[in-house]
Amino acid sequence: MTVTQMTTASVLSDNGTENPISLLCWQCSQSLGPITALPLMGYGIWACDSCGAETSCADGIWISLGPQRVRYFTRFIADYEFIRSAEGRGSASAEYYLALPYKDLSGNNAEQWKIRARTFRFIERNIISSLAASRNRPLRILDLGAGNGWMSYRLALMGHSPIAVDLLTNNHDGLGAAVHFCQQVQPLFPRVQAELDHLPFPSSTFDLAIFNASFHYSEDYDRTLAEAFRCTRSGGIVVIADTPWYANEAIGKKMVEEKHSHFTAKYGFASNSIPNCEYITPNRLSQLQRNLGVKWKTYKPFYGFQWLLRPLRAKLHNRRPPSQFRIYTAQVER
Repeated sequence: MTVTQMTTASVLSDNGTENPISLLCWQCSQSLGPITALPLMGYGIWACDSCGAETSCADGIWISLGPQRVRYFTRFIADYEFIRSAEGRGSASAEYYLALPYKDLSGNNAEQWKIRARTFRFIERNIISSLAASRNRPLRILDLGAGNGWMSYRLALMGHSPIAVDLLTNNHDGLGAAVHFCQQVQPLFPRVQAELDHLPFPSSTFDLAIFNASFHYSEDYDRTLAEAFRCTRSGGIVVIADTPWYANEAIGKKMVEEKHSHFTAKYGFASNSIPNCEYITPNRLSQLQRNLGVKWKTYKPFYGFQWLLRPLRAKLHNRRPPSQFRIYTAQVER
């Protein structure tokens, strides 16, 4: 095994001793050893002793995707990054990232960040605090769809041990942008490029897994949720947050049609290279409950009166009902 410039990022086990989180080989799922938190320009290579496949690290981000999966996601990532850039995501200023999610200093997506902030506050106060109290130690948290790492940053400031996972690694809106948190969080939390359906971590590793406005990018909800459950310890919690909810499939499909038409008109492509699930409905949640034995607990945070009035305004203007956001949690029982 070849390792370059490594420092171990450890977390606490139940008995209070340090217990490093392992990174698994993307090809054979054998343990490569402890995951790392590398310096800003850190790099390294882990060669799997079992199959020989190499897992590389660039600028402190571990790339846990095989060549075929890299090719599979290439167009999706390119389209997504193009749209995010056109929407004014990211900034050249570190202050922009340090203020998230409570302020959008760019002013480009302020309303969306208000939703993210209220969701995070609710999760912090109603889910994380009680789980941490029951564990009586900092939590190991899997931030799924971490984007620029703002949630992992906030969790690290709270004393927890997050790992940020996303497909995007760019320095503006992806995992690379997390370097702006280095001065506040040392060492920086581990960052891993991986897909939601194939997480490179051992089973029963995390206390909490949070789909951070990302669950709807899944191609198969059953497979994606099962993988999050696999990585979460017994008694731990899986959270779905900020995924669009619609009352039925017809409304959800209408939203997807409108979105693809809008993207085609504005950007020249529909951004549908991968068949994402896009939204959740009561029926889809019920199917997950039946298929995986999930017992959902539903929370409905208050997002403000303007948000509350959106359905009425849509009805008055003869438009489809807008999306709603709920928070869904399920406790892992083994």
